[in-house]
Amino acid sequence: MAFVPRIKEQVSVPVSMATVFPSITYIKLWADTQRQLDTMLQREREEFLQPEEDHEKVMKMLATAYVQYLEMLRKLEAAHAHLIHQQKRAAVRQVLDGVIGRLLEIKREMVALEKCECHRMDGILMDLKRVPEDIEIPIPEYFIKENLRILQEREEYLHEILLNAGLIKQEPVTAMTLEEGIKVIQVAERARQGRARAAFMKGIYLEEKRQSRKENQETGKNPDDAATCIQKVWRGYSQRKKTEKLREEEMIFLGMSLPPDSEAMSCLQKANVLEGEVQKREDISFRQELRTTEGPHIKETLQDQITQCFLECRHVTGRFPDYPPEKTGGSKAIFIEKHPEQVAEELAAKKEAEKQDKEKNGKKQEKAKGKKPEKAGKQVVDLGWKMGPSNFLSILEEGSAQYQVFWEKRDNRADFLQDHDPELIKGGEREEVEEEIRVQVDEVMQEKLLNIKKALDGEIGPQGKAKKGEKGSKSPGKKKIAELERDLTPDRTIDSLYQELAEEGLLIKVKHVHLSDYIGYYDCLRSALRETGAQPVPSIPEVRQLVALYGILPLGSQTVHENAPLVKSLLLAGPAGVGKKMLVHAICTETGANLFNLTPSNLAGKYPGREGLMMMLHMILKVGREFQPSVVWIRDTEKMYSKGPSKGEEEMNFKRLAKLLPQFLKALKPKDRVLLVGTTSRPFDANMGPFCKAYQKIILIPKPDYLTRFALWKHYILQGGGALTKLVNLNCLAQVSDGFTQAHVVDVVHTVLTELRLLQMDRKPLRTAEFVTSLARHNPVYKEEEETFQAWYAKTPMGKAWSAAQAAKEEGKGKKDKGKGKGKGKKGKGKK
Repeated sequence: MAFVPRIKEQVSVPVSMATVFPSITYIKLWADTQRQLDTMLQREREEFLQPEEDHEKVMKMLATAYVQYLEMLRKLEAAHAHLIHQQKRAAVRQVLDGVIGRLLEIKREMVALEKCECHRMDGILMDLKRVPEDIEIPIPEYFIKENLRILQEREEYLHEILLNAGLIKQEPVTAMTLEEGIKVIQVAERARQGRARAAFMKGIYLEEKRQSRKENQETGKNPDDAATCIQKVWRGYSQRKKTEKLREEEMIFLGMSLPPDSEAMSCLQKANVLEGEVQKREDISFRQELRTTEGPHIKETLQDQITQCFLECRHVTGRFPDYPPEKTGGSKAIFIEKHPEQVAEELAAKKEAEKQDKEKNGKKQEKAKGKKPEKAGKQVVDLGWKMGPSNFLSILEEGSAQYQVFWEKRDNRADFLQDHDPELIKGGEREEVEEEIRVQVDEVMQEKLLNIKKALDGEIGPQGKAKKGEKGSKSPGKKKIAELERDLTPDRTIDSLYQELAEEGLLIKVKHVHLSDYIGYYDCLRSALRETGAQPVPSIPEVRQLVALYGILPLGSQTVHENAPLVKSLLLAGPAGVGKKMLVHAICTETGANLFNLTPSNLAGKYPGREGLMMMLHMILKVGREFQPSVVWIRDTEKMYSKGPSKGEEEMNFKRLAKLLPQFLKALKPKDRVLLVGTTSRPFDANMGPFCKAYQKIILIPKPDYLTRFALWKHYILQGGGALTKLVNLNCLAQVSDGFTQAHVVDVVHTVLTELRLLQMDRKPLRTAEFVTSLARHNPVYKEEEETFQAWYAKTPMGKAWSAAQAAKEEGKGKKDKGKGKGKGKKGKGKK
């Protein structure tokens, strides 16, 4: 065990070899991923920027890139989770966010190309020699790990509010039963008898020892010689055992042998704890030192650069330019602009553009008078598919360049302590210090420029009178601010709003379930059905992927959410019991999001009328933005858009909420990590138009297939404490439960595995018939209901787009076959 001191601090953080050696492994993993990323970026420049007409080739390119980016995401996430050096972790984090965002952009292109949310990846996986598990979306640990303390405090605060409000009950202290009381008395009595027996035996032992010593003194034998002989034998044996143990520990420490399983797990846990402690080392700042040492030089340099630029511009244009306002960046905007020589070229180009605009206006006037304009010599030609603009390629290229400059050739073997690099910290903070000094320089130079313009050009600045012709100019009209974008509660604190929402039952506790707990396997039969042209329905692994792509990854990272394709609302549709509620809680668990429950039954009697609902949405939006990420969950959301007149005040209030949801979604900006999630088991009861307009992405969740049912029975029986023997036929259970959902399986297992049944497990093993009998009491999802869901999904925007694409494809095949037939006929006729 070694101790690593913090820079400029007396506090030390323990770092063992177990935390340093894996760092070298993950540095190599990072290096391999960076090389793979450079190759991928080069390929994107060559292939993705070129127009392509063959859609199958485009889809293959996109799917290959999708799988490769997923592989890079998995490696970068592992490196970021286990690296200790904070600056290296920051560099990996930048590339990691870029890869996540690029993955979402490629997914958007794939959906737009195929008009479908789930794609056939079997061929791509075979070409790349991958298995279906390789396209599972990994969830980065930093979503929760970096904010763990804040999330724990918020959870405790919410629990305290709900407890004081009486919405949850404190776990009662259960009274002791008669059997438990008897067991406690028996244990105490046996302990008392044991102590009395030990005291009695001790007296006998002491008496025998005294008698033996007396006899030895009479016979003349020395007991010390015998004791010395025994001690020699024992000490030799003990020392050999200690030496063997030390040798084993040394070999494990050097990595030349593996520890036992229990020791390996304890070592891994200790290493993870130490790794987390080292990763939490406080950041070091050199900002004050830079202000003192380099601040005067930076200030003088900036003043000289600004003065020289103004003089050159006056030499070219004949007058001093206006000082850039603070909104455009102040003097920073000056250096973004072009050189004075290019200013003259821009002025000439501007005059030429004005001349062309006048000619165009003249042609339009001639056309209005009846004269025919000249024919255009060029026609717009559709060159086929081309990759859209990306917000993340620049982030990836910047991260790759930073790696090549700072980290690629760095000697990591000498960096045993994994300390900060002062020069890198200064390089990052130097820009911040320069920006602070620039603001001060702007104030001085702006006043100096105004004085010079008054003295030389006679101009009056913004504080003087308005120029001629500006007296009657009208100021632009103010933009109308939407209701939800205004602050309706300016006199209230965030904590009071948070407490009110919790006390009203709108802010609820999240059940800790992970996305991986949503069990399911790939269904090869669905891929075969897609090849026949059937409407694609996602399998359970694809549902996990879509929930991760549209819900978890954007909510977990601020950079990704601001730059990736924005998804504000998500709808989970499927039969009752397929796990929609579990997926909502999984989104919150994986991202640490707050959960607001707007279920119809939960809104009964709360915030009535339009004004009340508007205030409720405002409070949710305000709290959700402050404590983001947040999820707004509307269960049974089809009732908001149900057909027919409203029945009762509660249903009318809920339908009124549907009219306010578009305003709520419009108020959400890319910087707001707030997601609206709706769940429904009867989507066909809603009006299709407004229902699909409110939810940007729709995921249809199917009932479990055979493999998934087999895994569900095995998992929940073992979880419930049951023992699997030859008398429990899981194949039979999976076959018999066809049509039943995950909720049915869980309910059956809980019904059978009672406390009494678990006590009888040893002498009366479980049988298949016990589960079948309980399963027969439930109603399955019939084929007619499943077909109703598929027919409804075919009417959604994505379903219609897919049907139209399939019709166009069939029409294209028909024309091609018809052309081939005509060609054959002509050839045959010529032969005759």
